[in-house]
Amino acid sequence: MPRTAVVLQHDPTIHLGNIRPVLEEHGYALRVVDVTTEDVDAIDPAEADLVVVLGGEMGAYETEAYPFLEAEQRLLRARLAAERPTLGVCLGAQLMAAALGERVYRGATTAIGYRPVEPTDAGAASPIRHFAGVPVVQWHGDTFELPAGATRLASSSDYANEAFAIGGHALAVQFHPEVTDEMHERWVADGYNELDEHAIDADELRRERQRHSARMQEASRAAFSEWLRGLAS
Repeated sequence: MPRTAVVLQHDPTIHLGNIRPVLEEHGYALRVVDVTTEDVDAIDPAEADLVVVLGGEMGAYETEAYPFLEAEQRLLRARLAAERPTLGVCLGAQLMAAALGERVYRGATTAIGYRPVEPTDAGAASPIRHFAGVPVVQWHGDTFELPAGATRLASSSDYANEAFAIGGHALAVQFHPEVTDEMHERWVADGYNELDEHAIDADELRRERQRHSARMQEASRAAFSEWLRGLAS
């Protein structure tokens, strides 16, 4: 029987990207759940072999405006308590932290662009080591407190918590290693209001993509392939 992966998606433009082929190559059958329209509470928290929680434009704390965020946190709280494999990306990482009772909040800066992240000593012994020296896509202004019992795997000049692990079953990244060139171009084209607000040049972001994307794609494949192999073993 194939392994199953439930993917919680908040926006069709913020999808699995380059993680999709890695999951498929490792034998996962994918079920993508649009959390804005589907009943997250109907998902058995422990049933899937893997749950992946993707990014989104909302904050994890905006539960009044987006009630499905509470349902996601309930699912994640139960799943993490059961030590079932879970991967969070950007908002997904924040929701994992919130599900474990930690504060998610607006940060001091909005990070947009290809930025380096620095693996910690623990990160250097984990799949996150593949991102050492590789600028990765950042597009967020929120951050979170590190959950109790979690291991910090990477930091950046803007934010202390760029990646963390919980045991061998949960991995969370604040950055966006999943972003393909096509996804990035869509984000840049659609995000002109936000870019103007922060005085960010869209063409400079495109030049960054030309310089850094290929290496990030390789690092993403290496990191997530290694992590999935660890789950299988």
